[in-house]
Amino acid sequence: MKFKLPKIPTKIFKIIGGIFLVILISATSYLIYSKIQQDGQITSLQSDRSKLDKQLSNLNIELEDLKNQDQYKINKELEANIKQIEKTYLQAVKSYEKLLGLKNISKKTEKFDSLFADSLTLLSKRNYASAETSLNSLNKQIDEETKKISSTFQIPTNATQSNTPPGSGYARQVVSTDIGEFLVGIVSADMNSTRVIVDSASDSDCTNDCPVLSLEDYVSRNGAFAGINGSYFCPADYPSCSDKKNSFDTLLMNKNKKYINSDNNVYSTVPAVIFQNGSMRFVGRSLDWGRDTGVDGVLAMQPLLVSGGNIAFNGDGEPKRGSKGNRSFVGSTGNTAYIGVVFNATVAEAAHAVHALGIKDALNLDSGGSTALWSGSYKVGPGRNIPNAILFVHK
Repeated sequence: MKFKLPKIPTKIFKIIGGIFLVILISATSYLIYSKIQQDGQITSLQSDRSKLDKQLSNLNIELEDLKNQDQYKINKELEANIKQIEKTYLQAVKSYEKLLGLKNISKKTEKFDSLFADSLTLLSKRNYASAETSLNSLNKQIDEETKKISSTFQIPTNATQSNTPPGSGYARQVVSTDIGEFLVGIVSADMNSTRVIVDSASDSDCTNDCPVLSLEDYVSRNGAFAGINGSYFCPADYPSCSDKKNSFDTLLMNKNKKYINSDNNVYSTVPAVIFQNGSMRFVGRSLDWGRDTGVDGVLAMQPLLVSGGNIAFNGDGEPKRGSKGNRSFVGSTGNTAYIGVVFNATVAEAAHAVHALGIKDALNLDSGGSTALWSGSYKVGPGRNIPNAILFVHK
């Protein structure tokens, strides 16, 4: 039996054919429309890019015109002049502060005063190149004079030669080290009968025009029998300190249990010494110390000179390198406290001298024109007025 397809009416074929034709026309129209739309977008993008290229070209032309205008050239010249003024001003500040340092060790500075005045005259005339040359020459001459004075420093012939600190009180002695001999003024005190305190002219943070006192004033108002200058600070007579006169920024707790500069020393890596009843504790970083007020005093400074009986600062293996001056320090061995000054030494040389004395732990203090040591009277100094001091007081 053969299978026969059913006969489909002609009318239905026409309807199906019409539908197919409509679909074909629609699809073709869509493809043509899409192509036209894409071509339109490309054309539009090309047109936009052409406009942007033209605008960029016009901007470049305008920029070149601006560069050639007098006002632009004036501004560039003004910018260059400002940079030169700033550079020369900083050189002048550096020279003046070097000159102040020289005045701390020599009274014969007339020649350098005159050279500095000449440099300022050149600055006033806006002759920056000549002023820069003059200041560079002055700096070099001050450095040479400072080295010359250091090289002629003579240890007194009548000074006692000893590497043993005094059992108590003050001594001025010559200490022998592996890198030479050094004159040291030192005060020893038994912490079983002595409180070591920190006094400051202010009880709170201070950033400018801070109060200062002489070391003698600190000694007097506390009834102390000995004392020494404390932390680094920004002297009022330094031009670079014009907006932070007599301020210091390291951690300190004074005799009144007031912490100063606490907030900006939370993460400080500056070493510190803590004075407790009958002992001293040294930490390598201020951040390792909390804010305990049960101790007698705290003072942060740098660097550690000696730690655990070993030299902690050696000047990168070249202890003689660097400027020489009078270096103040505070230290301890067991329950014996020491304050003192190593004369005519670099910081690293001071570390060697303190180590040779057998002091187990010691911290560097401020130096230069701030150096002062008191034991019944000034043994060194008086130096300039200072914002804080370390004092020995009888219990």
